[in-house]
Amino acid sequence: TPGPTPPPLDPITPLPNDVRSFVLKGESHTEKVELSKPVNLILECIWTGNQNKLPNITGFWRKDGNEIENSRLTVQLENEQYNLKREFSIVSEENLGNYSCVFGSEAKIDFVVGAPQIGELRDKPIVSYVGDSVVITCKMEETKPKPNTWNWYKANGTDKEQIFADAEPHRYEIKNEERKAKLVVHNLTETDSGLFYCGAVYTIGITMGHMELRVITIYEPLKPFIAIVVEVIVLVAAILLYERSQSKKNYTAENGPNDQTNTL
Repeated sequence: TPGPTPPPLDPITPLPNDVRSFVLKGESHTEKVELSKPVNLILECIWTGNQNKLPNITGFWRKDGNEIENSRLTVQLENEQYNLKREFSIVSEENLGNYSCVFGSEAKIDFVVGAPQIGELRDKPIVSYVGDSVVITCKMEETKPKPNTWNWYKANGTDKEQIFADAEPHRYEIKNEERKAKLVVHNLTETDSGLFYCGAVYTIGITMGHMELRVITIYEPLKPFIAIVVEVIVLVAAILLYERSQSKKNYTAENGPNDQTNTL
């Protein structure tokens, strides 16, 4: 008896095409390409050439500085310009990076391919006190795709440890919105000082932003004041000692030594 007929395989949906083109009129240019999901990325480089205008030149592609195998070809001068085009399947984070089209040794265009970058973050540390709570915020710009979710990490040496609020509810609280994420850290201690990372998670990869947290005691802001007070006390004491010393010298000079010689 023949077995059951296996279900038909789902057809593989082809990746959508995403075409990025740039016209280079100088010797080099860097173009940012932000992707949120897998695509067939078609990169097109158009170079207007230099004063030599050779009838043909050698063109090739690089990925992260390494020449891509079998990418060299002869590029003809057509309509006073050279054209170099190639298609790349960008399906995972491993495919992200720096793609360069190179025209001989004359010119190149770099396409920096990555997930959407997080908007501007604080360039100064967030300062809070021992025992308090602090809120750290990350935002994605309105013009960029919404992340699938957000992750939070704490720097541990050269590594990053992901923060799971459910595992430490008394310490951490995570509030994720569409384009905004908040990490609340409760009961701060000085060991909480350091770098915190927010990660916007897209299908194609994660993009990171970081902020520095400084946790201080309530006495920390008083240190400069205490130092000034100590300096004033030392200065006043030095002045008093100097004046006392001068007073003794003046008294001795005015009265002179006692004359104990009797005239016979």
